[in-house]
Amino acid sequence: MKLYNTLTKKKEEFVPLEPGKVKMYVCGPTVYNFIHIGNARPMIVFDTARRYMEHKGYEVNYVSNFTDVDDKIIAKANEEGVSSKEISERYIAECKKDMEGMNVKPATTHPKATEEIGGMIDMISTLVEKGYAYNVNGTVYFRTRKFSEYGKLSHKNLDDLRSGGRSLLVTGEDQKEDPLDFVLWKPKKEGEPSWPSPWSDGRPGWHIECSVMSKKYLGEEIDIHAGGEDLIFPHHENEIAQSECCNGVPFARYWLHNAFLNIDNRKMSKSLGNFFTVREIGEKYDLQVLRFFMLSAHYRSPLNFSAELMEASRNSLERIQNAVGNLNHLLENAAVEELTGEEKELTAQLSSYEEKFDAAMDDDLNTADALAAIFELVRFANSHAEEGSSKAFLRALKEKIVSLADVLGVIVEKKEEMLDADIEALIEERQAARKAKNFARADEIRNELLSKGIVLEDTREGVKWKRA
Repeated sequence: MKLYNTLTKKKEEFVPLEPGKVKMYVCGPTVYNFIHIGNARPMIVFDTARRYMEHKGYEVNYVSNFTDVDDKIIAKANEEGVSSKEISERYIAECKKDMEGMNVKPATTHPKATEEIGGMIDMISTLVEKGYAYNVNGTVYFRTRKFSEYGKLSHKNLDDLRSGGRSLLVTGEDQKEDPLDFVLWKPKKEGEPSWPSPWSDGRPGWHIECSVMSKKYLGEEIDIHAGGEDLIFPHHENEIAQSECCNGVPFARYWLHNAFLNIDNRKMSKSLGNFFTVREIGEKYDLQVLRFFMLSAHYRSPLNFSAELMEASRNSLERIQNAVGNLNHLLENAAVEELTGEEKELTAQLSSYEEKFDAAMDDDLNTADALAAIFELVRFANSHAEEGSSKAFLRALKEKIVSLADVLGVIVEKKEEMLDADIEALIEERQAARKAKNFARADEIRNELLSKGIVLEDTREGVKWKRA
């Protein structure tokens, strides 16, 4: 398997540190609101990378954090008059619902920054002791120039950065030894959450969080560190500097980054009015369609999101689902059990589709070509599955399609169709639960209906429902 390594700017054969095992860290979201479809791309892409590695027999220790202390979280908490913890816990729960809808597997560990403060203080202390960091009035800075390899991931030159303006500058640069130094620890401001440290009551800088969580749950040196390309600089560059100066070993062997997602050929932003959350998309489409769409392009290619492309993805996914539905129908009615002579020859051909699929995924996780291999398999199934086919042949076809789609995390067996009367009964039960203040059950019912493709809308006239 070859992966494109941002560090070396080339595709390299993937060789794990420990045979048969993969240590993988993926930067997770800052939880102050519902996740948007830009957040969804790395979640889906690197979940698929993990699934493929597991398909190849690797044991993957997959760590993805939640940043649950941040200026945006604090601002949202102050706006609502609640604690930062209440905001972060609320949106972690909502994020997990969206991940489930996109069929993103839970990480082996989902650490939260606020639960790892002790480790951050330890790492900062080590950096201070080694002369890589210094304290000015309770703020601790990292001496960027002291790490001679700074810039090796982003391929940026320190002197160019210095002359190129303010890309690394942060508040308080007048007290820094060098404008390029970045913050490891900052003193608290009024109304902010804080923790005691040797330097001040305060909180960690963002970059130190991932270095510490990666080290705790995966070790000092890991196989793969991944995230969106917007994190290459300064976040991942700073992580390398901190981790390698503290631990004295290379931080990560392979750096994987997905490209940006645009909306109707423009950068997504709230000011342009083209900002979509995953929850909003889930009201119009099954989130499997969003997953399929994300995998229809190579992860390193910029991806353009539009209604037309989502419709095309829905139609393409339905083609696979219809093929599987047809095989299920034929299976129910098949009279013959065992393979016929001709079917044995046809079944032997199935492995060629899996070989095409694997070849695509081995080439830097080329999901677009992997999907093309599944479509070839679907055409083969549609051409050869018929009413006289044996159960063994139909089962082999179905299992091959479902198993390859599953490697991509794409669910191709349609959910059971719900009858209107069943939906109305569940809505009544939900109303009763809400009246009894049993909000947990009310949420359960809403999620159960959503998983079956039924979207509820609470209106002034009462609850309305529609099929997604």
